Amino acid sequence: MNVSSIVVQARNEFIDGLVEEFKECDFCDYHFHDASIGKIIVTVEGEGIEQEMDNVRKIEAMKHIISAEMMMAYSEDELDREREALGKSDIVPDVLKNDAIRAEDITYNGDLKKKL
Repeated sequence: MNVSSIVVQARNEFIDGLVEEFKECDFCDYHFHDASIGKIIVTVEGEGIEQEMDNVRKIEAMKHIISAEMMMAYSEDELDREREALGKSDIVPDVLKNDAIRAEDITYNGDLKKKL
């Protein structure tokens, strides 16, 4: 199962009517809108990316829609593959497992303040 959030752009004067259409349609779920900037947030679901994109195309084809952009996506299969890969990997660096190394002797490279 895939779920993606879609930011829909339309002219302000059409937002209220579009929100009502989204609330009643069967291919997406309405979540939020801001008529002052002409944006509506909906989500689409699908068994795969093809089904999700079909739903995005339906949104794009609606009257008064300027654009419908996929912003965030969740893929259950992709998440499962990543969890499996993490389970098989050793994510703790060897230097952190070595009790003979003092913490003061470990170089931390994430701090840019001292490098600039």
